[in-house]
Amino acid sequence: MQKSFSKYFSSECVVLQDDQLEFIVKLVNYFRPKNAKNTKGVSLQPLIDFLNTNEEHKLQIQAYLKNIFKNKSFHRMLADAGVLQTTQFFSEIKKRLFEKVLPHQPEKNTVEYVLNQIFYDTNDAIWIKNIPTYQLYELFDLLDFKDIYTSAKPESPLNELLTSIGLISQRMSGRVMENEVLHMLPELEKLDSPFVTFEKEFLQLADDLQTQENHYISSDNLDFKQLLVLLNQSENLIEKAFHNSAKYGITLRVNQSLLRIQQQLLRIRTLLNLLVVNNEEDKRKNTIDLTLNLIKFNCFKNNIRSLIKDSTRLVAYEITQHTGKTGEQYITETKLEYFKMLWAAMGGGFIVGILVIIKLLLSKVESSDFGHAILYSLNYSLGFIAIYLLGFTLATKQPAMTAAAIARSLEEGIKNHVNSTEKYTAFAKLFARLFRSQFIAFVGNVLVAFPVALFVIWLINYGFDSNIAQEKHQKLLTDLSPIDSLAIFHASIAGLFLFLSGIISGNVSNTSKFSKFYYRIQENPSLKNNFGRNGARKIALWFEKNWAGVVSNGWFGVFLGSTASVGLFLGLNLDIRHITFAAGNFAMGLYGAGFQVDFYTIFWAIIGIFFIGLCNFMVSFSLSLIIALRSRNISFSELKLLNKAVWSYFKRKPFRFFLPIMDKKIKIN
Repeated sequence: MQKSFSKYFSSECVVLQDDQLEFIVKLVNYFRPKNAKNTKGVSLQPLIDFLNTNEEHKLQIQAYLKNIFKNKSFHRMLADAGVLQTTQFFSEIKKRLFEKVLPHQPEKNTVEYVLNQIFYDTNDAIWIKNIPTYQLYELFDLLDFKDIYTSAKPESPLNELLTSIGLISQRMSGRVMENEVLHMLPELEKLDSPFVTFEKEFLQLADDLQTQENHYISSDNLDFKQLLVLLNQSENLIEKAFHNSAKYGITLRVNQSLLRIQQQLLRIRTLLNLLVVNNEEDKRKNTIDLTLNLIKFNCFKNNIRSLIKDSTRLVAYEITQHTGKTGEQYITETKLEYFKMLWAAMGGGFIVGILVIIKLLLSKVESSDFGHAILYSLNYSLGFIAIYLLGFTLATKQPAMTAAAIARSLEEGIKNHVNSTEKYTAFAKLFARLFRSQFIAFVGNVLVAFPVALFVIWLINYGFDSNIAQEKHQKLLTDLSPIDSLAIFHASIAGLFLFLSGIISGNVSNTSKFSKFYYRIQENPSLKNNFGRNGARKIALWFEKNWAGVVSNGWFGVFLGSTASVGLFLGLNLDIRHITFAAGNFAMGLYGAGFQVDFYTIFWAIIGIFFIGLCNFMVSFSLSLIIALRSRNISFSELKLLNKAVWSYFKRKPFRFFLPIMDKKIKIN
């Protein structure tokens, strides 16, 4: 350390290097651990001991640091760093990604520039937090730092702090009165806004602090207490706006606006506490806290993980809330419900049996890959919409819905403080009901899709003397084999699309609620004039009940119909495999081959159909469950315990996973 001081300083405390910050950068690098996240503590004792025994070098670094930070502005940084800058989620993501690659460099007369040069590693805030507090206090005294309350003149640290709080409060009071926020808080139009009142009250307090002899306040100061009351009222209003999403719906943009205000309120609360001094020791403590906050805010300002986590949680919750409610109808309990599910699945299998024939016929149409994608997408979309509107079931559409219902039941168990054993046992019983519901849906789909496809292809052959599957029978059968094709991979792609269609359903329902879509239809003057008030209301009710399902099934058809064409365009082996369609293709392959198929091909085709269904289920259910747990802030560590409970229950009562053996009723709230 002696060599470093001699290298960078002359005897007159003049820095010998062109880069004024090089010495402090090297000094911080000396203490920066290689793995900050796994470092329990960082000690500055070597530096403290060195300065205690070297008076000359202590004076040098005192003068050096005071020169670096003299008259440096930081109010914009306090107001902006780590706080959402836009209400556009993807714009914010793009901005942060770009700044990670090529960080923004502010003007050199700002503290942000200095911190960017010194604490450039995003993990710096972590290891600095682990420095013992007593060492920070000792270093503060050794370097002869002054607390922030010595002056309130322009460009002083206290003035910068006051300016930043005033700037944030002005931004909030304006944003909270924008239409998108008032939509979530309609009562705010009739109330005196606590945001505006806070802004006025704080400006008065700031003026007092700058003119009075002591530039701080005590915790029992009445003006300070009033500001805290207003701050609490503001926070409660934003919390209420978030809760109102269940009533009014919410969009990602509105969520971002509310999240930005929430972050600003938290920032104000943090900074406001730095104005409070109850004893002399608080002056040093608050000054150090301000410094640590500046470093932390600057290090985390481009954090993408926290942005995604905070920005998507509520929207994911509202989406899965809809799918959860929809999913409850797919979890059977009684024998009657079980066989109703079988009947609905048989209806779905009937339509799919026809769809596979139509798809095979469309493949013979002379068209481009893009043209085939359109034709296949229309076939699938119209078929899936028909299945939905007729009340039939496509088995693998269930997991994306039922996962949210399971997460909701688990959340209720946690909220109601149900003990672990009871909670996990209840979950295992619920999962058994889900699994047997999914099992019988698979059975209904497959058992009907196979004979229907077989009958229709025979009918076409009988009526037109043409075996339409003869040319493609080898491909139809080979594509089902998990060892001779990428059937498992393609089934996983279908599982992903099943998951996405569930998300689309929830998003459409949520967005429609926010936009008052159904109310607009009900009160549309043209509809009321042509169909009457009752007619318009019935149309609105139909859309409210069915629109989300129609859109999600339509998009699911587009996903399935266009995947192979997209794969051809990209030169990739992309396709989809769905258990119900696989059963239909198996029938067409057998008929196309004149039933002259070897045992090897039949065996692996049947095995393939089983694993295709399993992958469809596992991928869509797993992704949906992860999103559902994430939206409800349920730890993923719960999954291990849930899996253990399910396996234990299966070993004790395996038949309940396949047959409607009555169990104690489990209510899904």
